[in-house]
Amino acid sequence: MTSFPYEIAEDPRLRLGLIALQVDETIEEDFRQMFPQPAARLHISRVPSGAELTPDTIAAMEEDLPQAARLLPPAARFEVIAYGCTSGTSLIGAGRVRELVRANATTHAVSDPLSAAIAALRALNMTRVGIVSPYIASVAAPIRAGFEAADLVVPDMLGFGEEIEARVARIAPASICAAARALASRAELDAIFLSCTNLRTLEVIPTLEAELDLPVLSSNQVLGWHMASLAGLALRDLAVPGQLGKQAAQL
Repeated sequence: MTSFPYEIAEDPRLRLGLIALQVDETIEEDFRQMFPQPAARLHISRVPSGAELTPDTIAAMEEDLPQAARLLPPAARFEVIAYGCTSGTSLIGAGRVRELVRANATTHAVSDPLSAAIAALRALNMTRVGIVSPYIASVAAPIRAGFEAADLVVPDMLGFGEEIEARVARIAPASICAAARALASRAELDAIFLSCTNLRTLEVIPTLEAELDLPVLSSNQVLGWHMASLAGLALRDLAVPGQLGKQAAQL
């Protein structure tokens, strides 16, 4: 075989990395929808996670997170790498997540859904937020604590009491809407946060916002928005649904 000369040409698009849970069936599709190909290159790794999400399986994820970060392309220089688990971040700690990712991959910034949700609520000037979670109380409660530690008020929250991730990915959007409506009827809120990257939320955000006259945020929506903001992407070119997307389009 004859060797043929070639040139090296870097792809000019910004690179984003996502560490998704092994059991997550939703976040990757949502990210492909929010980030059109011309906007950025998206690389995805997976971290081992149990069929059930409990404090014990989340603790095990902390041990596996470094290897998941190392499985992202090592020659790539990322603008942002995100750990795609809201409950995992609330229990492991956003600071610890950043430390583990930075030690095992090259990136300018690290994001997670909890930090992203707090940033989004501040961007929208919202302080009173209700939370809908699919999980049991021991997994959902730390998310409330994380919001309150950031000086946000959480008047109420609802959960589906689920532990099995395969069932979380299959919770009907109609059930998510019903929970959001119930929450809005029970407390005076500035916004509603639909927690969990495995919930199918993007499609219901515009409908809920129109019905409830409140900003509705979700884990995948805020994470995509936050990553784009940290990376310096033109937010108006992204497909971020809801009031958060409209706010982004004006920047």
